[in-house]
Amino acid sequence: MNNPEAAEEGRETRREGSPTPPGPRNGRSSVPTFLIISFVLFMLTNNRGEELDARYQYMKALDSLNGQVADFSAWLHGSPSNFTLPPEDNVTMPLVSSFVNLGPVLDPDVGSYYTNLTGFWHGEVDFHNLTSLSANDSALSWGPSAKELVSHTNMTLLPELLGLWNWAATDKLSLSVGDKLILNQTLAKNISEDVAIIHGRIELSEPNASEELRLDFDGIHFVSNGSIYAFAETVQGRDLRMLPSLVPASRLNDTARVIEAELAARIVKLKEKIESGSIDQDALNDSDEPPKARCSFRLYGHLEPTNVPRDSMKQLEEEIEKPTGIWTVRPPEMKLDGVLVSQNCGVLFKIKETTGLKSPQLYRKITTYAGISMIVNFILLRLLIRETARISNAIGLNRVSRYTFLAQSLIDAISFVGHITLGILADGRASLSVLAPAGLACMLFINEAQLAVAIGQVQAPEDLVTPPAPSPAPLPAPSPAPPPVLPNPADNAAAGTPPGASPANAMPQPAEQTTPPTITVPERPSFLRFLWNHIRTDPSARLWTIISLFLIVVFRIVILLSLPLFFVASMYSFVWAVQIYRSVRRSRGSGLSTEYLVGTTICRLFFILYFMGCPKNILDVEPRRWVYVVPVLMFAQVATVLLQDRLGPTFFLFNRVVVGKSYDYHPPMPLPDPEAPEQTLGDCAICMDAIEVDPSLRQRRKSSDGKERGELGVMGGIASAHRLGSARKSYSLAPCHHLFHTACLERWLAIKNICPQCRRPLPPL
Repeated sequence: MNNPEAAEEGRETRREGSPTPPGPRNGRSSVPTFLIISFVLFMLTNNRGEELDARYQYMKALDSLNGQVADFSAWLHGSPSNFTLPPEDNVTMPLVSSFVNLGPVLDPDVGSYYTNLTGFWHGEVDFHNLTSLSANDSALSWGPSAKELVSHTNMTLLPELLGLWNWAATDKLSLSVGDKLILNQTLAKNISEDVAIIHGRIELSEPNASEELRLDFDGIHFVSNGSIYAFAETVQGRDLRMLPSLVPASRLNDTARVIEAELAARIVKLKEKIESGSIDQDALNDSDEPPKARCSFRLYGHLEPTNVPRDSMKQLEEEIEKPTGIWTVRPPEMKLDGVLVSQNCGVLFKIKETTGLKSPQLYRKITTYAGISMIVNFILLRLLIRETARISNAIGLNRVSRYTFLAQSLIDAISFVGHITLGILADGRASLSVLAPAGLACMLFINEAQLAVAIGQVQAPEDLVTPPAPSPAPLPAPSPAPPPVLPNPADNAAAGTPPGASPANAMPQPAEQTTPPTITVPERPSFLRFLWNHIRTDPSARLWTIISLFLIVVFRIVILLSLPLFFVASMYSFVWAVQIYRSVRRSRGSGLSTEYLVGTTICRLFFILYFMGCPKNILDVEPRRWVYVVPVLMFAQVATVLLQDRLGPTFFLFNRVVVGKSYDYHPPMPLPDPEAPEQTLGDCAICMDAIEVDPSLRQRRKSSDGKERGELGVMGGIASAHRLGSARKSYSLAPCHHLFHTACLERWLAIKNICPQCRRPLPPL
């Protein structure tokens, strides 16, 4: 029960000052806690909806595939089915036969075809517009067949189907092919070993476009005669069951059985993905970009026969897939001819000069390249470390140009990104092998960037911007003090005050109040202005800003293949030009060793000549004829840098360009008085010893006052010019008029490039 008297007593006690007992602490509100827990759970499970949607799409695809297989199997075995095969096309094959011969079966003892087409193919195409044939095309044997083929084309929908792709300019073709035989399947009997399923991607490109027109294809490969029949679409939705309509009638049943087995295998794989939960959401999401065209193509191809017997070809392909080291015949080149024709768009491409490289061969080629590039990068790193140790003093760093190493660091940054990208795209061991040159390229980039920063710090006094000293604000003039009020003696006497004393009723005069000076608070600069001033005045910050901007630009343009190649070629061509310019500007040699110049140039040229000069490089970059100008320019610059150290920095200017002279540390100086006990120029500001003068160089003459005086330098005479030069080099006079021994100053400048006496920056000695 509540006691009012006790409560009143408690209130009185608290009013009297007794301590209040602490009450219970309020707990945290449950609403924020609930919101935090809900947010965490949402972040942990926010993709659950996408997974459920992807799983639903997989289940839907599985049901559709089961229905397709059931209908196709019923049609294949003659049972009632909802599937019907399109009628035989009697128009397309005559047109295709005019461009490519699908080939006979070869004698196995004389020749053979490649049985596995898995790999990467590159070739050229010729474009033919079947809807508007030229006079020459109409006169050819395939002209009537082409007109008959496009007679059923809907011309109204043609612009929409063709899209924005420049069909007439298309001249290159790339194929990525996967080939497999369907053998030992339990769901399908009597499968021929002569029929294989192929699938992959076709990329059509034009010279002036950075993108390609991609076609996904599924088809049939007949091993015995090397013929290919496939459907290629720009959009997804290919029906594999329609492939028997492309092949000859004699191969229809074999093709249908292989397709049935392939569909059954896809069902098994799809069930395994659903059960294991490994659902690829990206594969289900359609691209946000609309397709460049909506044409449906048919691919007809034929392999060129080889003169290798079938048994030897089988042994060769087994060795390529799984190397054991046995001797085999030399691999013949894989070549393909074909036709890519679209009836609904009235377009035909003649595939020619198409060569292929099997995937294992490409991966071994990448591994070989990775090994060579690793050795080249290791040599570059070793040369850089040796050169850095040799020039790691103030004199050496003052002579070299920071932009030479900055350009090389950018080249190595591009190399690092390129090798990492290649490692991501490649599979298996090839992806691991390219990580070695990528790591060395990264180390090169770091070391070269650090060296460029060190050079910039040493050369900072050259580019130092001294801000003007702010003028002090004028102080307000002090106001004149009022005249002092002197006491009147008569008043003091009347008041009975002694003459020296102040009157008793005299009020103290208040002190004159002076206005305090106004202090002007400087306006605080904005962050961008502060950052700009810092970059402008700090050489190290300026150099790192330049490196960052260059890296951003390089990484942005590396997507476009032609632009970074031209960018890298430009940096290669003028990598030593900045060093030549600095040597001319400062009238000093570079100081770089011949080993570093020649070795670095040769190693750098390996990469650019391989990718831009070799026709069969791993990236399939087309050779550029102008690439051979790059080594000529680089070696010409190397020769110029070496000759600048021997003949002078401006030997190639022939006195046509006036170059500012460098500071002379050995100017003529007057000799001391000949009657002085010590014949010295003074004391060295470093070692504090006397700087003595060679007595043999002193020339005595009488002046107008009759005293003998001597002067070092111009009074030495022609006969003692050599000795005079050596004597003048024994002392060094800094621009700040501090005198040193030349040897002492050289040792000092190897550590710091400032005066040891007044700390002012010194020019190179």
